[in-house]
Amino acid sequence: MTGPIKCEIAVIGAGVIGLAIAHRLALEGREVVLIDREPPGMGASYGNAGTVADYAVQPVGTPSVLAGLPRLLFDRNSPLTIRKAALPALAPWLLRFARQCLPAAARHNALALASLLTDAQPRWAALAAEIGGADLLQHKGCIYLYERVRERRAAEADLAFRRSAGVAVEMLGADAIAALEPGLPPVEGGGAFFPGASFMIDPGRMVQLLAQAALAEGAGLLRGEVTTISRGIDGLRLGGPGVQVHARRVVIAAGAHSRALALQAGDRVPLDTERGYHVEWDMPAQLLHRPCCPTARGFYLCPMQGRLRVAGTVELGGLAAPPSPHRIARMVAGARAFFPDLGVPAREWMGFRPSMPDSLPVIGPSRSGNDLLHAYGHGHIGVTLAPLTAEIIADYLAGRESARDFSACHPGRFR
Repeated sequence: MTGPIKCEIAVIGAGVIGLAIAHRLALEGREVVLIDREPPGMGASYGNAGTVADYAVQPVGTPSVLAGLPRLLFDRNSPLTIRKAALPALAPWLLRFARQCLPAAARHNALALASLLTDAQPRWAALAAEIGGADLLQHKGCIYLYERVRERRAAEADLAFRRSAGVAVEMLGADAIAALEPGLPPVEGGGAFFPGASFMIDPGRMVQLLAQAALAEGAGLLRGEVTTISRGIDGLRLGGPGVQVHARRVVIAAGAHSRALALQAGDRVPLDTERGYHVEWDMPAQLLHRPCCPTARGFYLCPMQGRLRVAGTVELGGLAAPPSPHRIARMVAGARAFFPDLGVPAREWMGFRPSMPDSLPVIGPSRSGNDLLHAYGHGHIGVTLAPLTAEIIADYLAGRESARDFSACHPGRFR
């Protein structure tokens, strides 16, 4: 019987966060092993909208969301909904979420997000060029669409805050939208254009390139599932199906699967799961030039390489329940509201996002010791914040002072 794998740093999770961390550490000459039960980047890192969303400075929880929470959660057609069977298990998380919707908390969370997101675009441009993915990153902006005038009016305070946080926003009328996206039907309320945003025409391929780059720099990859974490005289011991690893330092970057591992490390983190969906239609010529989000519907219309992807909505329902045919049907119907000639989708997908009540990621050391670090809980902005998260973790492991204040993301912020 072979003995355990021994390494300097083990990274649990080979999604975009774990891969970015492993790549950064390998570039710095650190001995690092990635551990995941699935091939690299096959979870939410593959199925997302592909946006580098530096404009996403608002948390999910806001006073307006709190006011409409009962309707949002129990309306089957809402872009934010809950599986009723999951309500008892979700109740503690929902109470925390409701508190984070209060004005002072929501503003604190928004300012913290704005600080984290400020240079997401140049970070991704540099990383994409480094791993050979520059052609997959398009710099054409993103549009929020308001199908009704009342939706645009309701968004005015939100857009004003984004501008105050340094986000460039241009309001568009029907003619301006038609000039940018001639394939879109007119929308009554116009749109908000974020000209500085970029997007990936194939996020799955971009993450594959990141994985290849990490491995090429010397990172190891172990297929297996970590279910136990314990401390020994020689560091941290990781065990589970296919896993027997002794590491001096460990980074938990397992996305929606991180909560149980964090608890074993002594950190009670109120992480739960958002179930995100996408539907795709194959097409040789795109209907759009950039991601467009009809805000009331809660999804993005995303021009991907060789296909149109409709991605988004939030369903709170845990890790075990099967995909909801109703959610898929609503997304298909929503896409056809803009493009009536769409036929039967070529494929559909559901994945799990790690969701925190305050919409802030969990980044930093465990209360049990700085030999174990947390890096998960990014919600809708995991792809966007992957390069920054990797830098923060690499700085911490090297004993360097971080250039970014990430104290709002500390694992111990919830008691």
